[in-house]
Amino acid sequence: MKFEKAMRKKARLRLALTGPSGSGKTYSALLVAKGIGGRIAVIDTEKGSASLYSDVAEFDVLELDPPFTPERFIEAINAAEQAGYDSLIIDSITHEWGGVGGCLELVDTIAKTKYRGNSWSAWSEINPRHRSFLDAILRSSMHIIATMRSKTETAQVEENGRKKVAKLGMKSEQRDGVEYEFTTVLDIGHETHHAIASKDRTKLFSNSDPVVLSEQTGKQLLNWLESGADPREEALKQFVADASSAQSMESLKPMFEEAWRTLRGSEHQAKAKEVYDLRKSELEKAGGAA
Repeated sequence: MKFEKAMRKKARLRLALTGPSGSGKTYSALLVAKGIGGRIAVIDTEKGSASLYSDVAEFDVLELDPPFTPERFIEAINAAEQAGYDSLIIDSITHEWGGVGGCLELVDTIAKTKYRGNSWSAWSEINPRHRSFLDAILRSSMHIIATMRSKTETAQVEENGRKKVAKLGMKSEQRDGVEYEFTTVLDIGHETHHAIASKDRTKLFSNSDPVVLSEQTGKQLLNWLESGADPREEALKQFVADASSAQSMESLKPMFEEAWRTLRGSEHQAKAKEVYDLRKSELEKAGGAA
């Protein structure tokens, strides 16, 4: 185990847009993705609604039909990644939870068919499947924008001796706590289409007034994401420093093997090999001289 100095690294976007039907989640997601740039893919669970906005941005679409099991979403995410897209919009992840064949329906079916109606036992099967779905989003090399339907929560309260219905805010139609998986969560209002942050690690929205999402929003997010340190550059620097202090091939070789794995798929691999070959030559000469 080794503690290292904390630093913010370059990252991929994990943005959730929540709002009731008609608030503009799909439209806003496309504008943000367009601002980020690159190739855009959309997983559309809304019966072709994304294609209505084909004039907003250039994108490819996969219309996902029921059943909306976690595995079908994972398969679609992997297909987009393998196809080389830069950004993926999942519209919406509400279906993975509460749609036809989604987690809630799966629990009900499994409880009735396998556990005599015991939903607690059924959840022991569904929880890992839902976790795998979230992990697929978190591990992806693409920027991911996920939309979620939401509804207004209300409660009866008493004010000045009179009872009235008060709005408590918006509740996403997904599993409780799912917002913690995202870098930023923006709630979009139905009437004005303005977005306000309910969670924001970027600090771009936390202290601002409600905003209408646009291409510029995507550019701002990309600038923030790219402003962090490149972990592969840091890994290369660390290897160069470690290699210079290595006193034998027995210590140099595992250093290089670890760096090679970390730098896989980047241009930094060639530099690491160059440093390794140079230090190897120096150690062999020193050994020969001895």
